[in-house]
Amino acid sequence: MTGPEFTYAASGVDIDAGERAVTLMRTAVEKTNRPEVVGGLGGFAGLFALDTAKYRKPLLASSTDGVGTKIALARQLDRHDTVGIDLVAMVVDDLVACGAEPLFLQDYVACGKVVPERIAAIVTGIAAGCTQAGAALVGGETAEHGDLMDADEYDLAATAVGVVEADAVLGPERVRAGDAVIAMASSGFHSNGYSLVRRVVSAAGLDLTGTPAGLDRPLGNELLEPTRIYALDCLALVDELGVEGVHAYAHITGGGLAGNTARVVPDGLQAVLDRGTWALPAAVRLMEEHGVPRAESERAFNCGVGMVAAVAAEHADAAVRLLTGRGVPAWVAGSLRERPDAAAPAAELTGSYR
Repeated sequence: MTGPEFTYAASGVDIDAGERAVTLMRTAVEKTNRPEVVGGLGGFAGLFALDTAKYRKPLLASSTDGVGTKIALARQLDRHDTVGIDLVAMVVDDLVACGAEPLFLQDYVACGKVVPERIAAIVTGIAAGCTQAGAALVGGETAEHGDLMDADEYDLAATAVGVVEADAVLGPERVRAGDAVIAMASSGFHSNGYSLVRRVVSAAGLDLTGTPAGLDRPLGNELLEPTRIYALDCLALVDELGVEGVHAYAHITGGGLAGNTARVVPDGLQAVLDRGTWALPAAVRLMEEHGVPRAESERAFNCGVGMVAAVAAEHADAAVRLLTGRGVPAWVAGSLRERPDAAAPAAELTGSYR
């Protein structure tokens, strides 16, 4: 051979670092195993033995999502142990919106350089989220793309698969006039609106290590608070009340509270939510103090509500008790009524925040 020798590592892909990352994350991943998981970490595919005898007519549900630009804040603060929880929340709480139980998840991490400790921190967060959701982490992929990304850059995506009985699928088809809208508190901004948040932080010169008025912890900690995972709580509510009691869930992500609630409102009905039933979070008020109009806040941010449920009115109090008892602050935020006219929005907010 003539000329210089070329190696994969010198080209930007360090196989040894990737193998070390797998070793560091193995224990956390194995803790997510469910009895249905076949084999272990390291195979070419994840195997899951679905016991179809448990179901009358099972439907598989799937959801794919990422974390978005919240990752930029994690990089800025050099804290990578929470964005994995965000990743899991984004997919499993979409699954449970139709009534599906999350079964398993696979992740994809693309990075400029594999730093084993950083990758392990990310995947340990993913494993923690899977544990919260009752889902197994059956595998994934870490890809090193030195020619495409800077050394400290990374991005995350995941796909989760769940199962629901065909006659127990939740959605607008079950929603009726008179249903109560139960709001479940968010843990913060969750994983939406961060392009706007970061723009405000930069333009206003806000210190991520400082504690602004109204907050009780540093701004960076507030912004990296992981997304609340509602999956097991929502499933418990269905187990308690049945589909006769719980008619639909809406996961409040991009598009805000009204925009996402509207997705489970059938033609002819309108969800009316009273802002006066909860307080606007201090972090959202901070964004508004630095230039974000209220209308934009309510489109870009969840404004304190991460999930809503449409439940039969007679079960509203029981739903609130169950969720609150499980550690999820919940309250009756509104109701479903006949839509006043065809031009009216499917969901609207009324009143003023406390």
